[in-house]
Amino acid sequence: MQEKKDFCEEDSDNIDWDTEDELEIEDTTFRGSTTTTAGYHAVIAGHGEASSSSVPAPSKFIQEFVVMGFTEDSIAKAIEQNGENSDLVLDALLTLKAIEDSPEEQPSASPHLEPCISSDDNSSDYNENFLDDVYEEDSWSSDSDFCMNSAEQFYLKEESSSLSEKEQTLLSLANMGYPVEEVSIAMERCGPEASLAELTDFICAAQMARADDPYLPEDVKPKLNHISNGGGYKKRKMFNQLDKSKKQRAIFDEETIRLPKPMIGFGVPTESVPAMVQRTLPEQALGPPFFYYENVALAPKGVWDTISRFLYDIAPEFVDSKYFCAAARKRGYIHNLPIENRFPLLPLPPRTINEALPMTKKWWPSWDPRTKLNCLQTAYGSARLTNRIRKAVEAFDGEPPMRVQKYVLDQCRKWNLVWVGRNKVATLEPDEVEMLLGFPKNHTRGGGISRTDRYKSLGNSFQVDTVAYHLSVLKDLFPNGINVLSLFSGIGGAEVALYRLGIQLNNVVSVEKSEVNRNIVRSWWEQTNQRGNLIDFDDVQQLNGDRLEQLIDSFGGFDLLIGGSPCNNLAGSNRVSRDGLEGTESSLFYDYVRILDLVKSIMSRNR
Repeated sequence: MQEKKDFCEEDSDNIDWDTEDELEIEDTTFRGSTTTTAGYHAVIAGHGEASSSSVPAPSKFIQEFVVMGFTEDSIAKAIEQNGENSDLVLDALLTLKAIEDSPEEQPSASPHLEPCISSDDNSSDYNENFLDDVYEEDSWSSDSDFCMNSAEQFYLKEESSSLSEKEQTLLSLANMGYPVEEVSIAMERCGPEASLAELTDFICAAQMARADDPYLPEDVKPKLNHISNGGGYKKRKMFNQLDKSKKQRAIFDEETIRLPKPMIGFGVPTESVPAMVQRTLPEQALGPPFFYYENVALAPKGVWDTISRFLYDIAPEFVDSKYFCAAARKRGYIHNLPIENRFPLLPLPPRTINEALPMTKKWWPSWDPRTKLNCLQTAYGSARLTNRIRKAVEAFDGEPPMRVQKYVLDQCRKWNLVWVGRNKVATLEPDEVEMLLGFPKNHTRGGGISRTDRYKSLGNSFQVDTVAYHLSVLKDLFPNGINVLSLFSGIGGAEVALYRLGIQLNNVVSVEKSEVNRNIVRSWWEQTNQRGNLIDFDDVQQLNGDRLEQLIDSFGGFDLLIGGSPCNNLAGSNRVSRDGLEGTESSLFYDYVRILDLVKSIMSRNR
């Protein structure tokens, strides 16, 4: 897959809502919560009070905090204690609000304040799909986000004085109950000079648009019953603009393709299938060449119907890589490969966290029921987050209470954190991600590639064992080697899979936009002493009919065309431009179709 960025909690400048997966869920989502935007209720109430009260209007300084939802009494007390210093007053108000909202178990003498973590009897039960898609799990409003932000009020207050103005704003809105992701988007879209009131207006309008989205399941929409009580002209205007833009999008035909449960496609080596699946391909879909297309399973409504329609009406094969390794990765594959006589790469990779990362077993608490990691992302949790978790857990002797367990488990699932010491969690190292995805050790290491680039490149790659299982049927068909056209090559997941299967790579034409990824593939090619030819391009649009004809004439055609077009506008975590196949990046799917049709046409003429 092409490069996409994701969110690093420590640096909001890294946000780019075109991650490939995103954290996927299927059934267990963070439920839309009436406590999601604690400040939002207050914003509405504040406007109402200002418009209906007969009391003289408060000063501009006081009004700035009234519209955030704080009462005039509490504002007056904060001003009396701190003077008219915006930062100190806001800090005092947030602290007061945190104390008021805190549960009954406030320690009376301990300096450690317990995080506000809502209880949910089912929250600690592991669900195989808990974090498979940010679109469902990391919804615009969640109990977990609110509670995490409440915990930040306790654990980050001492650090706030060293933050930049931008970070202070983000922290302030997060402490008011707004999810960090929404705040970051609002700050980016509204500009650096935007006031807190303008930012809250933007966030609330976005929540209203999401609540009105006909394609969203009801259980993941924000609970916005209170919106009808007010909100002001600005919110209505912004909402109407968003609504108009949404209605201008193409409306997909009624969806006919559904995601299967379990997501094992035509079978996986670790699960028994009741009966051998048979399929008949339409004549126009038959090779040469064989082709293989991949993208995220949890795409917007109608997307897989469209992909299938353009690829000869072949039904997609949906597979979750958790059946091949210790991490989930839900993907759809459309191909014309045989489905009989597949075989897996050996040795089979470890399929649980403790098997894949044995050093974690010693420290794994009994109340963490995870055995699988969620989808491996381009994002990673910050040191600040892991420090907060350490403080939350070590504040108690023995097992922490359920509310703390839920907070910790939610963050561990969201960021794929693992236990590396007593009360200590850590993010996965790039080397560990390489292993989980089936790449050789140090595949992305060195050569000037940063740690951040390694996470990015790995987060958007194939899971090699899964793809190799599907491609294994080619080994007997091409005993003398294979010619491959690899589109959107990423870090060479397809090439690594074929090589590990023992299929000789005679000629590979690799098309990949990212120079970092092209360098990784070139380095791997040289280090593994490949005897064939590697030809790379940086843009699929360079492959026109003339160029393809030259390539085909030079080595007799392609045996396999493989790739997955960018999922930027398909992934659930993209709350800015989730426009389906009409999006700027994901519309490159049509280049995959164009190139496949050209290759088939040229090769049929040359027979």
